[in-house]
Formats: sequence, C-alpha cells, structure tokens
Amino acid sequence: MAAVLAPALRIKRLGTVDYLAALEAMRVFSAQRGDGTEDELWLLEHPPVYTLGLGADAAHGPRADNGIPVVKVERGGEITYHGPGQAVLYTLIDLGRRALKVREFVAMLEQSVIDLLAERGVDAARRPGAPGVYVHGAKVAALGLRVARGRAFHGLALNVDVDLEPFAAIDPCGYPGLAVTRTRDLGVAGTPEELGGRLAQILAARLGHA
Repeated sequence: MAAVLAPALRIKRLGTVDYLAALEAMRVFSAQRGDGTEDELWLLEHPPVYTLGLGADAAHGPRADNGIPVVKVERGGEITYHGPGQAVLYTLIDLGRRALKVREFVAMLEQSVIDLLAERGVDAARRPGAPGVYVHGAKVAALGLRVARGRAFHGLALNVDVDLEPFAAIDPCGYPGLAVTRTRDLGVAGTPEELGGRLAQILAARLGHA
C-alpha cells in the first residue's frame, strides 16, 4: 500500500511586519484558499500593538495611555501584547484536511513550545483552563486561533527578549496579576528568528513534515 503523504506545508520568514498588514494578509489567504492550497507557517515580529480577541473585556486593559495601538480581532481569547523581540508564528493550517480537532491543534502548539524549551533545559507546562505555555507560573507563550470552515489562522507568540513593561498595563490573556516571562530571563540563548525558526520546525514535524 502506498504511503499517505501529509499535505504540503511551507514555512515563511517574513521579518518585521505591521500587525494590520499581517492580519489582512491572513484574512485574504484564508478567504481565498482552496482544497489544494498549501498550508503555511508565517514567522515574524510586530511593532508594538495590543490585540483583543472576540471575548475581550475592556476591564482587562490597557489601563495606561502608553501610545500603543489597540486592535480588535476575530481570534479567540482576551487581550495580549505583541512587540519586537517576540517570535510570532501564524498557523494557516487546514485542520479538516489533516483530521485535526481544534483542541488537538491547540495542544500541539503548546507542546511544540514545551519541546523547544525542553531542548534548552527549561521545564515548561500547560495550565488548565488558560491556553498557553508557562514556566514556574509565568506565561512565556500565548496563543489564540480563528477557525473557519475547518481552516485555522492566527497562532502563537513566544516571548524571547521582548520588553515586558507593556504587559503591566493589561491583564495578560484576561488574568489579573498573571506574571509574564521571556526566554532570555530563563537563560535561553537565541534571537526571535532563531527560536521562532526552531519552533516552526518542531511544529512542522508534529504535523508530519520531518
């Protein structure tokens, strides 16, 4: 019997991209893709921006006028911050074609971050009821997805050497007092592009692309 090949997957390194430009590009890609469209992982960084998911409560901030723009988006989840020094990985994946449930894919994203940190000697974990990845209770990676017609977009963000001060103006992901950390403070060497690139490779392998 012939082996069943995983659907094609392309990894794109896009550098620094304005959030609204990346958002529009994801929307266009997702709206125009067909059954044969290759899945893609987009690795990039954003200039400073707060993003609010569909369930975001204004009570969670931002509580300071620090000049950082706020954008409402269609992903799940609450408020988060993106900025330089963060490895953002957008996951434009046809879950239906891969027979993946949303919860399975969320777990796969979280496990990819956990595996990345384990390679570098850091023990990370999930937190029940609070998607993302944590080290000693502090959040090092956030995730939020939009799934339409079985196809996902948005993705996850890993704090590498990002400025953590903007997180003080919000309740990260809707949790008051939630501590936030970054890989630099965990003793992990590597730039956002380096660690993000490795993260993309780990996720690709979990999706069947060695």
